[in-house]
Amino acid sequence: MNDSAQSFQVSSRGPTPAVRLVFFVVLSLLLMFVDTRFHYLESTRSVVSVLISPLQRMAGLPAVIFEQGAEFFVTQGRLIAENKELRRQHERDAAQLLPALAIQQENQQLRAMQELQQRENLRGSFAEIVYAAHDVFSMKLLINKGASDRIRPGQVVMDEQGVIGQITRVYPWLSEVTLVTEKDHAVPVQIQRNGVRTVVFGAGDTSQLVIRYMPVSTDIQNGDILVTSGIDGIYPQGIPVAKVIKIERNAGYPFARIICMPLGGVDRHRHMLVLAPLAQQPARPAADDPGVTVPEDKVEVQ
Repeated sequence: MNDSAQSFQVSSRGPTPAVRLVFFVVLSLLLMFVDTRFHYLESTRSVVSVLISPLQRMAGLPAVIFEQGAEFFVTQGRLIAENKELRRQHERDAAQLLPALAIQQENQQLRAMQELQQRENLRGSFAEIVYAAHDVFSMKLLINKGASDRIRPGQVVMDEQGVIGQITRVYPWLSEVTLVTEKDHAVPVQIQRNGVRTVVFGAGDTSQLVIRYMPVSTDIQNGDILVTSGIDGIYPQGIPVAKVIKIERNAGYPFARIICMPLGGVDRHRHMLVLAPLAQQPARPAADDPGVTVPEDKVEVQ
């Protein structure tokens, strides 16, 4: 009984591990030789590689996901840092660019005024605004030229676009400029298109001027340019003052309501041109001055 059980146990264990190893080694070498010699296993390898390819990809997927995730966060952090640095650089550049742009605009304006001065043969000196009125309803400025620069009341102030105002008060080193938009400030003008003379008045608003007591039948149109007439001995002739933007005619009233837009930079720019005074005109006679009459017998008849 014991001998039969022992023989059964030995037979159930099969070949020893060493035998198995030798067998599989020989089989592997044989398969390798056959494959190398006759290429019998190429199709088998192709089929097997196709079958196990999804398994290989699935096995390497966690590593790929980890690597891509790490690269994403590193790239994201770097982009955020670069974006912040670029934003700071942009702010620094903008802060440096704004003064440069302001200087460029001032240079362009000064160049334009200088060209205008040479083209129109205007005598005068350049000035700069140093103070503006604190009251929004006061249309006055202070410029950095005064009595020490031979500035006198009545001189005309303009820019490259047109008339800005007039010197109304002079200090040793400063002068007060009353803008043409000051309420009731009058400037004798004429319509450039047809030469019709009139007077434009300030309305107390930097955006408009008005023409009063213009008959309804007067030849004036929207878009007409008003220039100084030069008949008052203060403003030189032909300097642009305003542009007609609105005309209201009512048959029930003898006068039209005409709104104009000032052409000069009354609320813009910092530099301006103070024109030299015109030649002194004879004093205007008083209303009650009888004047000098010539006897009829002294008048020569041609």
